[in-house]
Amino acid sequence: MRIGIVSDTHDDLAAVEAAVTLFEREGVDAVVHCGDFVAPFSVTPFDVGGDSDAGFDFYAARGNNDGEWAVQSTVESFGTYLGEAGTLSFGDEENAVDIAVTHGTSAVVVDALVDCGDYDYVFHGHTHAHDAEERDGTVRVNPGGLPIPVDGADDAFRVAVLDIGADAGGASGANAVMHHVLDA
Repeated sequence: MRIGIVSDTHDDLAAVEAAVTLFEREGVDAVVHCGDFVAPFSVTPFDVGGDSDAGFDFYAARGNNDGEWAVQSTVESFGTYLGEAGTLSFGDEENAVDIAVTHGTSAVVVDALVDCGDYDYVFHGHTHAHDAEERDGTVRVNPGGLPIPVDGADDAFRVAVLDIGADAGGASGANAVMHHVLDA
């Protein structure tokens, strides 16, 4: 199974479309957006028909800049809205991969989710800086986001793809995460 991870698209339709194109090309089964769409119009390009073989399932957390509450109803029209934070489980019961998702506005919350040991992966955004860090069996994944003029932020738009199960080709943990730079 392949999971696309994106965050902090901030109403940039070119970035959203570039991410969707990459996720379709990579054949992801699901996409998780870690928040900061900002407005509903930048949610709809992710509606690619998750019920068909051609699309992907869609999940989204609320970001600190998602000021329009219609973001929730727009996501729910074709995907799953997780609110401030949520949990997902992918794979069969015996080999399930458990994931916590939050925007990441609070580093304390992100660290608590990583350090509690309940999850295989913790996805978050907010900092606009891509990373995949493994701590005591849990991998914290920040896909990155649009470049912003803040120290430590990425200088290009990035997303990530996580390969789990048979698709991982033997990779696990942080090594199963591939960050991609996109032209947006």
